[in-house]
Parts: sequence; C-alpha cells; structure tokens
Amino acid sequence: MTAAAQLRAYCYLDRLQPRYAAFLGTVVQGDLPAQGMAALFLEVAPGNEVFRLVDVALKASRARPGAQVVEREFGLLELHAPAQAEVQAAGVAMLAALNLGVRDRQLPVLKSMQRITRVDPYQAQLLNRLRRGALLVPGETLLVVECAPAAYANWLANEAEKHADVRLIHVIGVGLVGRLWMAGSEAQTLAAQAAIVAAVQAAVDGDG
Repeated sequence: MTAAAQLRAYCYLDRLQPRYAAFLGTVVQGDLPAQGMAALFLEVAPGNEVFRLVDVALKASRARPGAQVVEREFGLLELHAPAQAEVQAAGVAMLAALNLGVRDRQLPVLKSMQRITRVDPYQAQLLNRLRRGALLVPGETLLVVECAPAAYANWLANEAEKHADVRLIHVIGVGLVGRLWMAGSEAQTLAAQAAIVAAVQAAVDGDG
C-alpha cells in the first residue's frame, strides 16, 4: 500500500525578482526562468511523488519545469511561466492529484536568523567558495537564515529582495532545512530580516 503524500511546502512566487531570478538560473536543471516570471515550488513526501506531479502540471498548463529533485526523504519541483495564471493552473492540478489543498501544506518556520556585521576577509573567502550568487565582500553585513521546510528558502529570498536592496549570496532549498545568505549594509540586511519575518508571519496568519 502506498503511503499518503504529505505536502511539505507550497511556495507561489508571483514575480521573480532580478537577483533571485539570476541565481535560480544558475541552479535549475531544466527550463531557465527569467525576471518577472511567476514560479511555484512544491515539496512533497514521499519524494517520488514529484515525477507524477510534474507530469500532471505539464499536461494541465503551459508552465515549464526548472527542477525535479528527489533526495533522501523529500521531493522538490519548480515550475515557472511568464503568465501567473499558467503557474496557478499547474498548482491547482497538482493539488487535485494529491487530493490536498494549499492549507494542507506545512507552514514555514524560521529555525535560525543571524546577522554578522563587518564580515572578516577569511570568512568571506570561505563562503565565497560555496556560493552560487554574488560575492561576499569583507566588511559587509551577512544575513544568514535557516528555515523549514527547505523549499521556503526560495520564497524568502524572493520576498526579501522585494523590500530590501540586498545581494543574494546563496540559497539552499532542498533537504531537511533551507538556508539563505544575503549581504549588504547593516540597514539593508535589517530591512531584509524584517521582510522575512513579516512574510513568515503572514503565512502563519493565513495571509500569505
């Protein structure tokens, strides 16, 4: 008997921001997204459910897949399109296939949030060897966020960029927890932190 699927994350991004869209283009394995497109991240368990869900989404909409990932326990997919309606239609079809609704998703939880001021040159070099986004410059302030489920890190990166002029260093959106690194001035990272907290709170309150 197949276990019932769990909807770990459902992240609708209404408009990809410039820096996040550029970062996403460096990590997706399928169709390349672009600034201004709508996107959807969906994380499920068991992980193999993503194969069926991508099939359902592509047959129900004109959205295109950027990622289809299965790791130890969970599966992650990403879809995007120039038209928000196409991404929304893909989401509706996938939820129907799961016999679940958006409210059945796990809500985002902030596990950790830290700001490191005046980043040391040696630490900047360590992080720059791992990043896929902008270079971390010594002396900047680094915002480090950890969230669960992991897919929400992508949504939080995009939301932070809407409200703060911060540079995106790296996003890890697959696995047990998600991680996000952003950098800029102290004021910029404070604004990004506030935007992230507000986005999570809105989701918890049912407004996001």
